[in-house]
Amino acid sequence: METKIYLDRTEAAAWLTARGLRFSASTLQKLVTVGGGPIYRRFGRRAVYQVSDLEDWANERLSVPRRSSFGQRGAA
Repeated sequence: METKIYLDRTEAAAWLTARGLRFSASTLQKLVTVGGGPIYRRFGRRAVYQVSDLEDWANERLSVPRRSSFGQRGAA
């Protein structure tokens, strides 16, 4: 059985940053308000994140690998 690990907002930001995706806890807080952030849960008054949800969210935001930026803008 897989043990689920929950990270608070500061730990979640540090987890993303440690993987080369610089992110701050305050930006995660903003995304809770405006939307577009990773899935989170509430534990009392605190927001907590599962590592698998952070991984999924980060992967959704990454583009496909590129060799050049030529022709990227407006390309269909």
